[in-house]
Amino acid sequence: MKILVTGGAGYIGSTICSALEDKGHTPIILDSLISGRVEFTKNRIFYKGDIADEALLETIFKEHNDIVFTIHCAALMGISKSVEYPFEYYTENISKSIKLFKKLNELGCNKIIFSSCSTMYDDDVETFMVTEKSPLKPKTPYSRTKYMTEMVLEDFCKAYNMKGISLRYFNLIGADPKMRSGMYSSNESTILGKLVNVYKGRQENFKITGVNWATRDGSGIRDYIDIWDLANAHVLAVENFEKAFEKCGSDTPYLTINLGTGEGVTVKELVNSFEKVTGTILNKVETEPRLGDIGGAYANIDLAKKMLNWVPEVSVDESILNALKWDEVRVQTLKY
Repeated sequence: MKILVTGGAGYIGSTICSALEDKGHTPIILDSLISGRVEFTKNRIFYKGDIADEALLETIFKEHNDIVFTIHCAALMGISKSVEYPFEYYTENISKSIKLFKKLNELGCNKIIFSSCSTMYDDDVETFMVTEKSPLKPKTPYSRTKYMTEMVLEDFCKAYNMKGISLRYFNLIGADPKMRSGMYSSNESTILGKLVNVYKGRQENFKITGVNWATRDGSGIRDYIDIWDLANAHVLAVENFEKAFEKCGSDTPYLTINLGTGEGVTVKELVNSFEKVTGTILNKVETEPRLGDIGGAYANIDLAKKMLNWVPEVSVDESILNALKWDEVRVQTLKY
């Protein structure tokens, strides 16, 4: 089966492409390479361009008229940066997604899987666990772009005979276990990327941003899902797409599903795991929360199990080991 993957040259999109290939599917990559890596498109069908380029989309579907699904990953990432550059985030993440969805429907590709996020959930200071029905309160431009894109997709599905599934993923860590792709910057803004940088001596210390949250140790609580588990969830969303709608027990054309481990891990606990795996005590400092930070949340994943027959399989320790292996590949082989 052919699947269009927007943002397929990025950390998330490229790993999804690998998971699709491992299951016998053919990803068709559309990526502007503004932040993606051309190396991740090697030996794959790749179109360089913008997701809102209607002529390019027409070309892609003319040359591959058997594309069945679109997995939409293309977006500007980063919570803090979105606060600094809201115009760019709203333009790239919302306006262009609207044009993409409209053109896809015109081209007859009316099955969409949207790579969304968990940061749109409101804080639950009692349990921190959220279900798909938990209150939403996106607090940053990045979170709001994901929330608003979900609303657009839902409205399009109801009005234009489309079907969509938004996968709200939590905090990504790890790398493709076959080392085909991973985080691609030595200054990666993710928590595991920063831990690797400190371990490798590229940063002086690891900052624990916020230690007065209402959690068991004061640091923020997160749900650290491995990128390979996330990628396989997207594959299962493709393979179980129609069954998921049958299982939901209603005639809705749109679903939202959480993707996480189902367990909350604090920042301090993740640091402890990293130190255990590496056998190294890192330099750490405690600071105030970053702009846009929240106490955190972790997922109830019952719906993902039911609808997609998906369960996470990669442990936090395995994710850390894969991230360390990938860092060696990135530096020694890919030279960036």
